[in-house]
Amino acid sequence: MVQEYQSPVRVYKHPFELIMAAYVRRFPKSHLIPVFVDSEIISENQSKDGATLVTERRCVIDIEAPRLLKRIAGVDFLYFLQKNTLNRRDRTLQIEVHNETFSNRVVVSECCNYTVHPENEDWTCFEQTASLDIKSFFGFESTAEKIAMKQYASSIKKGKEMIEYYLRELEKEGVTYVPRWTPPVVCGAARLRLLPRSTARAIPVSGVKAGLDSKDPSCPAELAAGSPDDKLDADYIRRYLGDLTPLQESCLIRLRQWLQETHKGKIPKDQHVLRFLRARDFNLDKAREFLCQSLTWRKQHQVDFLLDTWERPQLLQDYYAGGWHHHDRDGRPLYILRLGQMDTKGLVRASGEEGLLRQVLSINEEGLRRCEENTRVFGRPISCWTCLVDLEGLNMRHLWRPGVKALLRIIEVVEANYPETLGRLLILRAPRVFPVLWTLVSPLIDENTRKKFLVYAGNDYQGPGGLVDYIDKEILPDFLGGDCMVGFSPQQAEHFDVYNNPRQLYIHINEASSVITWDFDVSKGDVIFNIYHSKRAPQPPKKDTLGAHGITSPGAVNAQTIDRNWVLGQDYSMVEKALTCREGESVQGSHVTRWPGFYILQWRFHSSPACSASSLPRVDDVLASLQVSSHKCKIMFYTEVLASHDFRGSMTSLESSHSGFSQLSAATTSSSQSQASSTVSR
Repeated sequence: MVQEYQSPVRVYKHPFELIMAAYVRRFPKSHLIPVFVDSEIISENQSKDGATLVTERRCVIDIEAPRLLKRIAGVDFLYFLQKNTLNRRDRTLQIEVHNETFSNRVVVSECCNYTVHPENEDWTCFEQTASLDIKSFFGFESTAEKIAMKQYASSIKKGKEMIEYYLRELEKEGVTYVPRWTPPVVCGAARLRLLPRSTARAIPVSGVKAGLDSKDPSCPAELAAGSPDDKLDADYIRRYLGDLTPLQESCLIRLRQWLQETHKGKIPKDQHVLRFLRARDFNLDKAREFLCQSLTWRKQHQVDFLLDTWERPQLLQDYYAGGWHHHDRDGRPLYILRLGQMDTKGLVRASGEEGLLRQVLSINEEGLRRCEENTRVFGRPISCWTCLVDLEGLNMRHLWRPGVKALLRIIEVVEANYPETLGRLLILRAPRVFPVLWTLVSPLIDENTRKKFLVYAGNDYQGPGGLVDYIDKEILPDFLGGDCMVGFSPQQAEHFDVYNNPRQLYIHINEASSVITWDFDVSKGDVIFNIYHSKRAPQPPKKDTLGAHGITSPGAVNAQTIDRNWVLGQDYSMVEKALTCREGESVQGSHVTRWPGFYILQWRFHSSPACSASSLPRVDDVLASLQVSSHKCKIMFYTEVLASHDFRGSMTSLESSHSGFSQLSAATTSSSQSQASSTVSR
């Protein structure tokens, strides 16, 4: 496989002629690059006017490789041919290098260019490209490739240090400028030189060095974001992207160039491209595929315009307990989520899975913006944020199957499109139920992301190694013992009301062996839960406008579905034993249908002992007895139907799909609710 390298644009804030004076001092050899043993000039040709000088050298390199590998190869040194073309008129130097040793087995090619900065003629730019193609190497191709890439990366860094070293040496010698070349002019017998267009001026090396090292974004000497010809320069990378190895810089530049050449649409920012490279350990091919999938997703869902076009519903503003809160000690934006205080069931039912997903996406998009802002404010690269999740109040009722399903989907979308955006996740006051939730979600989280999780049980976060190690004490939220007030504590969500009349939901089943599942909470009062079957179609309720989210609207539930003239045992039959549910209980269960037809789920207020199924009371009698009660109760419910081909008639498969939630629910309730989970219609 051919290995390629593309350097960023390195900017020297010195004139081209001074850089050339420093460059030639590296020959015939330099103590700064020990592997560069020696060099000799093979040929040297200069044009008549002196504008162009072509120099060819033979260079000797001592590669740091195992002695055994050198003995197998039969060489101690490698020889390279270098051709330098200096154009004094255009102020450019082109360097071409290729290997002489093993040229039939290995192809090494390098091209370097020194040019004048297009926006400042007193600055010099340097670019470098190279390729390595090992066709065969005595069976050690992979080893030779690794050694060569490691050696090359080291020499790139040494090359920059070498130029800066010889610039300082020139300054010590009193050389701070070199006049520009001008073409000779013959006037009579005298040779005169044209004056340069601008007078050369001395540029102190120390001043330039201070400018390069300055971290103040407002400093005039600091190079602005962006670079010549829309190329990345080394100062920009250091200032806005961080310290990257030469090979990492090369991957970023090549991926960016590929996007500019092939991608139709908005090009992502360099910080975002770098995240995808880091997520794939700078494997260019994998990162390219990963990024393309995300760009397609962003275009399909118009994510680039989400913050400008999507307005967060009032419901989420009131009940979503999370928000941005200053920054951590590293300057990362800090997001706080009070998950244990949220009514997850109410949010999923009221806003739907898509609504919650858009909420999370808007948080991530805002996080990207805040990272850019903090990078400017703190003067150093900040590419990720810290998330603090408070789990106080989390219990078994949060492990509601539709809610967990929505959570898993959100995690999947975020992992696929926002890699390497989470710098640290602080999980506080984790209850005993947390390991269960972690078992469900951890398989979807990238391994590198999981390493950033810190979990504190109880009040452990208050001790050594706790929050104060990551967040300044003065900005700790008040609910965690700090003095800083936060503005995103949730309001108490209201549940869906169930009043005195029976609340009934009918489900049309086309084939036997389908599975009806339910999940409901009794938040106030006691209820009796029944399931009936009828071959006749009851009066249908009005269309559920919220059905797309698996929510039954209040209008549909309040509608009367059982005809008042029907008689229990004749027109319809009870297929499950009546279940009495007390206030505060959470009930999950399922029913395997034996016949096709219409199934009716009914909740009714419980004020007296439930009537026995064998007495077969008329519906009129039940309704009359309920209407005299002045009490009311509230429930929150969710239902789902699994087709028979998904169920496949196996009770084992049914239990594995939902019994975990039923067992968790049973741990927090006193009633025996599992009996409704596996009873087959008779």
